[in-house]
Amino acid sequence: MSRGPDAATLLVRALAASAARAGVPVVVTLADSTRWASATFTGGRHRVSLAGPAGAALDAWLAALPGSDVPLRGHLIADLVVGAAQDGAIPIEALTVEER
Repeated sequence: MSRGPDAATLLVRALAASAARAGVPVVVTLADSTRWASATFTGGRHRVSLAGPAGAALDAWLAALPGSDVPLRGHLIADLVVGAAQDGAIPIEALTVEER
């Protein structure tokens, strides 16, 4: 029996869905994930790069993203940072923690 998609897959899907709800079509151009653990938590560090049409809608969505609720089944987003766009790519870094 499969456990279902991992946190990295869920994060990419959730970001794309959030952007679509905001009326901003984005394309994931890169997604990378590394397992992470502390003394009390396990999870992952994720790097995602998005491309989308420049404009006010994209800017507003990106500005609101770090404070928004992005649900991931079985995981919590502990931290999410949107970096400055470079050559049309928008870097996003997130730390997810597995729910217990």
